[in-house]
Amino acid sequence: MEKWLKAAQEKDSNDVLRSFRDDFYIYEGKYYMDGNSLGLLSKCAETALLNVLDDWKRHGIEGWTAGERPWFYLSETIGRQMAPLTGGDVSEVLATNSTTTNIHQTVRTFYRPTKDRYKILVDDLNFPSDIYACQSVLDDYGYSDGLVKVQSRDGHTLKTEDIIAAMDESVAVILLPAVLYRSGQILDMKTLTEHAHKKGIIIGFDLCHSIGAVPHHLTEWDVDFAVWCTYKHLNGGPGAVGGVYVNKKHHHMDVSLKGWFGNNKDTQFDMVHEFDQAGDISQYQIGTPHVFSLAPLIGSLELFEEAGIERIREKSLELTDFMLEMIDAELKEYHIEVVSPMDRTIRGGHILIGHEKAAGINEALKSKGVIPDFRAPGYVRIAPVALYNSFEDVYHTVRILKDIMDDKLYEKFGNKRGVVA
Repeated sequence: MEKWLKAAQEKDSNDVLRSFRDDFYIYEGKYYMDGNSLGLLSKCAETALLNVLDDWKRHGIEGWTAGERPWFYLSETIGRQMAPLTGGDVSEVLATNSTTTNIHQTVRTFYRPTKDRYKILVDDLNFPSDIYACQSVLDDYGYSDGLVKVQSRDGHTLKTEDIIAAMDESVAVILLPAVLYRSGQILDMKTLTEHAHKKGIIIGFDLCHSIGAVPHHLTEWDVDFAVWCTYKHLNGGPGAVGGVYVNKKHHHMDVSLKGWFGNNKDTQFDMVHEFDQAGDISQYQIGTPHVFSLAPLIGSLELFEEAGIERIREKSLELTDFMLEMIDAELKEYHIEVVSPMDRTIRGGHILIGHEKAAGINEALKSKGVIPDFRAPGYVRIAPVALYNSFEDVYHTVRILKDIMDDKLYEKFGNKRGVVA
């Protein structure tokens, strides 16, 4: 294994993003490989949160309009910070709600069923919450049988041609993941959007596992809408407020879930009972913004602006390439299945490996200082993050995994997931 350590150390010495690691709180003696579930706290995010707390202390209720970043406009301010990561215009991106609420808000707004066009197209591999929300919309409209799932051929990935083939005249709305949460496959959003629009279908994407790790060009691709969380690669903290993108060509539409923060800000405090919908992305807000769950993003997103998403993407690929090379060379004999695409052009920011003892392996890794996560029924996700993981972190992760397999340490932990996995 010595050659791999030397290779990792050489890569680290040439890493143009290595200084960003110092901006994060790194657990001593641990190798954090779960940034695709919850990113680490940065010092910039911590400072931003403390600054907003200080605004409350100094200004009280005047903090809504006073201070460096008035809370009344905070969702829009952070939306402007996120816009470069989406490839959207600043008028199209907003920090608001949770991912699931934003799915309800966008899908319900765009879902205008007719007798012949009433189905919602999803995929068989998507995160359950997306499916729950879409099915809920269909149930409420009386089209419970209208959910169409594109099937995976191998149980891990999706074929672009299969998705396109399912786009018929009965489909009203499509919601797909940008990156599959298990395998890490990136879908061809540009091509899928082009084909959806040829059929007159509204199409949106869930960016939860792509934003902050993969560049996007949503406006250039003419995507209709997108939603995402901010606590994974964007390092916004547990429960951080979600994000939403809606192409400005749709801002004339009446939003489905109306609330007073979706009102025109100039008339919001007139307190009349007629909804005066905001003319930009602000219309997708519902209630009062969760200020303290927004605040860390102010600092976190500053790091992305400084590092640049293209450089982040390149290092992310180099990290996962290095991990895959080590796994292939050192772990072939242990029947570990690499599920993530080997083709780096369609691989997101994490690696998924499969094994019949995956739950036990996951717990054994944690006992040895590696923090991954388990995904049912038998997979471990490992996510080396460009801003704070090193190549030496990757080396130690695979080295420890090899030791666990050599010693069969996973047998000591059983093979059942925890309540939270």
